[in-house]
Amino acid sequence: MAISNYQAARNLNALRGVSFTPPNALYLALYTSSPTAANTGAEVNGGAYARQLITLSAAALDGGKMTVKLMADAPYPVATANWGLVTHVGVLDAATGGNLLHFNEIDPRTIQTNDRFIAEANKILIRYAQ
Repeated sequence: MAISNYQAARNLNALRGVSFTPPNALYLALYTSSPTAANTGAEVNGGAYARQLITLSAAALDGGKMTVKLMADAPYPVATANWGLVTHVGVLDAATGGNLLHFNEIDPRTIQTNDRFIAEANKILIRYAQ
């Protein structure tokens, strides 16, 4: 996953001794365009859509890269209206509003009325190149 400007600044400022409070919870959001590092993408809205509370694994080396993974499936509500072509996911620090931390492109999927999107465990991950 790519890192947002917000999270990058927090990480870099931590190297200067500036502390920050980690989020109390993490939420997975769906987007119909790239969120970008500046969080300017189009998040899905309406039709019973809601960000999903997620839990990430402890950091561990995976393929030589430090990685955290989605611990359990994150099923979204059944869409009561068309959500459009979902192309990206983002990890945020609030159920609404909040700050984008990381984001990534996914295999595009059109979500129509009565469809259900499920983010599968171990398939959503944050990995740092080393």
